[in-house]
Amino acid sequence: MRQGLSAVVLRKLREVKGVVLDVDGILTDGQVLYGPEEDWKGFHIRDGHGLVLLKRLGMRIGVISGRDSMGMRRRLDELGINDRYLGIREKSPCFLKLLGDWGLSAEKILYMGDDVVDIPPMRMAGLAVTVPGAPMPLRHVADWITRAPGGSGAIRELTDWLCFTKTGDTSFHFENLPRGLS
Repeated sequence: MRQGLSAVVLRKLREVKGVVLDVDGILTDGQVLYGPEEDWKGFHIRDGHGLVLLKRLGMRIGVISGRDSMGMRRRLDELGINDRYLGIREKSPCFLKLLGDWGLSAEKILYMGDDVVDIPPMRMAGLAVTVPGAPMPLRHVADWITRAPGGSGAIRELTDWLCFTKTGDTSFHFENLPRGLS
């Protein structure tokens, strides 16, 4: 699909109860820098805060990544994302396992990925999202392409729209909402 939010995407956002993310190219800019002990990854702080806001609203969040690293595990721990599959090449079985664990249908899930290994779960999900730098096959499968690139605010763009469609609140303070609203 194209950048921007269509009426169809806005309707689908209202139905989302769970978000499943790839890491490299989505939570990071996709670069892997090798250091003396392990690979290094950079995470955008506002993306992380957006995920915290989703958790406040009772949204389920999971990660399925083809890679695994200590830095990735540390960041996911900081964000309280326990539903994770790391070092996974075949993502569909993990996606289906998350659905079962969460008791949600695929139509209630938003999947965000940036490379061809993400296409199968994107096709299963109720809402498929990618980033501007994704390869063409993903841009054809995606319902929405964020304006921000992966690792540079794409997650926050997504979470802001999810929070808005769930609450109508553009301040994101959620002062009048009970925690766990979904």
